[in-house]
Amino acid sequence: MKRIKRAINNFQRKEVGIKIILVTSASLSILAVFMIIAYIFRESLPAIRTVGFKGLFSFNWKPEPANPPAGSYGMLVPIIGTISATFWAILFGAPLAIGTAVYIDQMAPMAIRSVINRGIEILAGIPSVIIGWFGLTMLVPALRNVTATNGFGIMAAGVVLAVMSLPTITSISVDALRALPPELEEASLAMGATRWQTVSRALLPAARRGVLIAVILGIGRAVGETMAVQMVVGNANQVAWPWELFKPTSTLTSRIISDIGESTGVFRSVVYTEGLVLLIFAMVLILAIRMVSRERKR
Repeated sequence: MKRIKRAINNFQRKEVGIKIILVTSASLSILAVFMIIAYIFRESLPAIRTVGFKGLFSFNWKPEPANPPAGSYGMLVPIIGTISATFWAILFGAPLAIGTAVYIDQMAPMAIRSVINRGIEILAGIPSVIIGWFGLTMLVPALRNVTATNGFGIMAAGVVLAVMSLPTITSISVDALRALPPELEEASLAMGATRWQTVSRALLPAARRGVLIAVILGIGRAVGETMAVQMVVGNANQVAWPWELFKPTSTLTSRIISDIGESTGVFRSVVYTEGLVLLIFAMVLILAIRMVSRERKR
């Protein structure tokens, strides 16, 4: 009996120790997130106080590092550029990624399925600067020859971001399709539906929430990308609406990486404010995922 009690006590002590370690790890993760948010917000306050929301959310961008309060620090150009590039990235990438997921789950032979999965894994692991380099050396010259423009702009950024978001959307969409009960497909085929009818009218509608989460995560991947966009978007301080495909512009990430090294004072605080806007975008996407997931649980 003493040995049994001693063993139980040892097990309980180990369990308590493991719980303490896990709680500490989770608390450190939460603390790190709050510290990042607090730091970016604190660094953004000088710009908010000096420039004001009206000045920050305008199209005027004429920073004066030597005399910061006298400059113009409008962020609408990179905000619109970020939204435009992300829009085309998802428009190009989401249908291709969902189609690839359907092919992998429903139609591809096992050997081809394995090859495609390995290719998607490799694509997900390629550094963004490499994809941006291919965009700069291959895509931009091709667009320049076809469109008689300089090749930089929203179209180039959208294509590059579509390639980068494709692995995320594809992998999660495949998981969403595989999570469906096999009886759903069997019942559809037993009713005389073709393979395409089964996919389009039974499987995809049933997996729509999982696919929607995949698309939202793909949007988050596109919004936060830096180096690849920096290399192909043109980095010009001019507004490029979603329909102005070959007009060079800038995004929040490209503006941050261009200005953070030489900025000081209020100018530097404005750069942190751009990071704060990106952080708000990320929080909105996380909230959207939570809402979709909650609806799915119901």
